[in-house]
Amino acid sequence: MSPDDIVGFLTGPPVRPAVLATVRADGSPHAAPVWIDLDHDGSIVFMTGADTVKGRNLIRTGRAALVVDDDRPPFSFVSVEGPVEIVDDDPTARLAWATRIGGRYMGADQAEAYGRRNAVPGELLVRLRPERATGAIDVAG
Repeated sequence: MSPDDIVGFLTGPPVRPAVLATVRADGSPHAAPVWIDLDHDGSIVFMTGADTVKGRNLIRTGRAALVVDDDRPPFSFVSVEGPVEIVDDDPTARLAWATRIGGRYMGADQAEAYGRRNAVPGELLVRLRPERATGAIDVAG
């Protein structure tokens, strides 16, 4: 995939959740679904709780990988790896991104409700800055 193909796949339609991969303190992997969006600077933005396994792993390591896939034949995917920037002290940014991401997945009519629900203290705004990105369209084609 070209860089433009990767951006197009990640931004949809259709909108797809990502699976975020982090590393636990004991070195074992952890994977969990997250809702994402892309910022104008190319970073992938998502939210998670500071006290979740993924939140603690992100704080500790400062790195992550994620995969977004199209599970319909002939199958496609994008995989991204890189450092993360964590924002936990900007309630305005947290609300703006939680609303934007909530609207992306749940629809504009529910964006505000999901934004308020997901922008509470203890939630982290996370930016994954892609260092490596790869993908394939029509893997089984």
